[in-house]
Amino acid sequence: MAYQEKLMQKAIYEAQLALTEGEIPVGCIIAKAGKIVASGHNLREARQNALLHAEIVAIDQACRALGTWRLSECDLYVTLEPCPMCAGAIVQARIRTLYFGAYDPDGGAFCQGMFEIVEKQTAVFGGIREKECQQLMSEFFQAVRKDRNY
Repeated sequence: MAYQEKLMQKAIYEAQLALTEGEIPVGCIIAKAGKIVASGHNLREARQNALLHAEIVAIDQACRALGTWRLSECDLYVTLEPCPMCAGAIVQARIRTLYFGAYDPDGGAFCQGMFEIVEKQTAVFGGIREKECQQLMSEFFQAVRKDRNY
């Protein structure tokens, strides 16, 4: 898993970019044959668009870079377990392997078994650099609660 951990570090970098932009710190990269072909992070706040999750941004970029919507030779690395919308996009893009960092028991599509169909088509591995990914999320939401006096 050392190779996957290195690529997850690139996704963590994208999550850190999201954090500096006031976004929920989720980052994503897509690799083909070990080379990064796309990267993205949450842009929902910046662009006021509910669809702009890190995975959607990266999938769109990968499709443009590779000139195809079929990403069956690509692997996706994301710092947080994908939501149902992003899991659907992963299926539609035919992503070969999904690696995610932190589990999301409230909104994740895999912890609750909501997307068993993805696991039939796409290999799924969770918990890659989980502590680092979870720490980013925890720090973000602690700051939000502090700012809002929760």
